[in-house]
Amino acid sequence: MPKPVRTRFAPSPTGYLHVGGARTALFNWLFAKHHRGTFVLRVEDTDSTRNTEEARAAIFEGLEWLGLDWEGPGNEGTCGPYYQSQRSAIYQEWFEKLVAADRVYEDDGAWRFRFERKPVEMHDLVCGDVVIDYTDESNTPDMVVRRSDGSFVFHFVNVVDDLTMGITHVIRGEDHLMNTPKHLQLIEAFGATPPAYAHLPLILNGDGSKMSKRDEGAALGDYPRQGFLPSAVVNFLTLLGWSPKDESEIFSANDLIAKFSLESVNRAPARFDPEKCRWVNQQHLMKLTPEELVAASDSTATREMLLSVQEKISLLTDIPGAVAFYLDPDFPIDTTVLDKVKKNESTASLLKSLAGSFSELTDWSLAKGAIGDTAKANAAKPGQLMFPLRIALSGKSGGPDLGAILEILGKEECLRRLNRFTALLA
Repeated sequence: MPKPVRTRFAPSPTGYLHVGGARTALFNWLFAKHHRGTFVLRVEDTDSTRNTEEARAAIFEGLEWLGLDWEGPGNEGTCGPYYQSQRSAIYQEWFEKLVAADRVYEDDGAWRFRFERKPVEMHDLVCGDVVIDYTDESNTPDMVVRRSDGSFVFHFVNVVDDLTMGITHVIRGEDHLMNTPKHLQLIEAFGATPPAYAHLPLILNGDGSKMSKRDEGAALGDYPRQGFLPSAVVNFLTLLGWSPKDESEIFSANDLIAKFSLESVNRAPARFDPEKCRWVNQQHLMKLTPEELVAASDSTATREMLLSVQEKISLLTDIPGAVAFYLDPDFPIDTTVLDKVKKNESTASLLKSLAGSFSELTDWSLAKGAIGDTAKANAAKPGQLMFPLRIALSGKSGGPDLGAILEILGKEECLRRLNRFTALLA
């Protein structure tokens, strides 16, 4: 019977959570969830000179915002994580195993691991078969596993952690691919069974250049501030290197868990597309229930106002601008649009006629129909009224459905705004 799947994300708290690291965590989480396994969070904090509390907090906040729950030491659920800085005794114990097996030797105060001089073969679940020849010592010198100050290097603690935590699948960035043969030699020296390895393609900018820390979209912490939904970012990040068997692009987290597989991870590098990210976010915004939209918006706008702009926004940060005309009775009117309306000399009289029709309505739900009736009575087309009316009520040429605007503002406010605008046309 196969062992239960256990994956891990092992960030170093030396800077913000990069979008590449976030995607690595996400793929590990999705794979574990798909197989009803466990996702482990392990903080590689042995480099005390570079670690910061701010970076550690950014990692936790980012993963929690994405909705990735993890296992911690001795617990299940959102707890932990493991800290390498608290595992020194475990590393010393495993180091002694290498000493006893005569696989390490002292070199100028440091300790090196003695490689076996042979080709190392590995099968990567994404990259395929890889062979690294360790026959030539000049190209592959023996590896330091313990520094002269007594601290252990990344390669050693990484392997010990994976073995002691029962990690079955190591899913990490392609930049670690050439480290894997080193890790396999260590695992073999311990007499242990290695986990399966899968190395994810790099994320590049749209122009094919390597994504730097300063590039758009690089820092996960920017996404909440910019108005992205976590569900949309999870969706978008998954599409950076993975694709379903069909042409679908919009998924919930549960959809992704059900569909995710390493076989569908692309070998080629992924290209980051900011516009695609915003489009995915728009699709997720459109799927929010009224209650979810109100909760996410953090706005003083009413439920009806928010619903009227739901299909017009791409980011949560678009909401204040989209609903501003509802909340400001003296909203500014775009002068360019005003000049355009003034070019039609009949507009003022048409709007005055419409104001008269609106005034006579006892049932305001019939207001939109009154537009067509007024146009017909004045031998005009409905569009000749609907465009200037939209400007009169919102100050903009685009926005929510005109019927929704009429209903939300109500008869009295619509008439006030209509008369205000008509006066500007004089």
